[in-house]
Amino acid sequence: MAKAADIGSKRLINLAPDAWVQWVTQRPEVVAKEIIGSEFHWISRETDVLVKAYSTTHGDFIVLNELQLRYTTQMPLRMRADAALAQERYRLPTYPVLINILPPPSSLTIVNSYEQEFLGLRAIQDYRVINLWEIDAEIVFEQPLPSLLPFVPILRGGGEVSVSVVQRALQALRADAQLNQLESLLAFFASFVLDTPLVQQIMRWDMAVLRESPWYQEILTEGEERGLQQGVRRQLIRVLRRRFGEIPQEVEAKLEGESVEQLETLMDSAIAVSSLEEFITIISA
Repeated sequence: MAKAADIGSKRLINLAPDAWVQWVTQRPEVVAKEIIGSEFHWISRETDVLVKAYSTTHGDFIVLNELQLRYTTQMPLRMRADAALAQERYRLPTYPVLINILPPPSSLTIVNSYEQEFLGLRAIQDYRVINLWEIDAEIVFEQPLPSLLPFVPILRGGGEVSVSVVQRALQALRADAQLNQLESLLAFFASFVLDTPLVQQIMRWDMAVLRESPWYQEILTEGEERGLQQGVRRQLIRVLRRRFGEIPQEVEAKLEGESVEQLETLMDSAIAVSSLEEFITIISA
């Protein structure tokens, strides 16, 4: 039986905490004093990691790291809540960072702040956003940033010369006993840009170890939800075509990012409306 491996966020950041906090804050003088997890949550989250850091300019502060497989519309509120909880718990200034691993659907716009006004009162929380697909793969090797080695295939430049880049990352992982458990996570993200047989050919891919990753479980859940979403979407388009004939491409595009619940509501509308124009008015509202 394969040995279980901790390949969650805390494990990754702990590989080189100083390099990590310097990268996410973009300040070379910052050092990591302690990784303190995220025990302030009512419910523990595998993707949140708090690091107590120090800077000669700013003193002690908390770096709140949120590694998210894909950005969702709930992230701004979550970042606001987590930043406030961290500051209350540790009585230190908090620097929140959201690291998005994979691109979200084109219908979602990634924002770097939470803003709400209610009854004349305003709530605002800024946070730094790092999209891994916008990060140059070479940075991982140059700085170096061992915590990002498993993500190399999906970084900018990782997919363009994927085989050589994956092999280079694999060599770096195998050269360090502390890193070699991350091979399976590297294989997982390599499978996004390479065919599975090729991934298996260039590295040892142990799925039993990979299943220990919270991102693996999340991608499975996401795949199930996406499959259900696509099924409902196809059924909705089929109903529209039967009732009104050919459907404009922009209408189908508008349905792409809708949730299962939203699509089911639109299914009711598609049955009830008397014209395609009326349905378009509903989805454009």
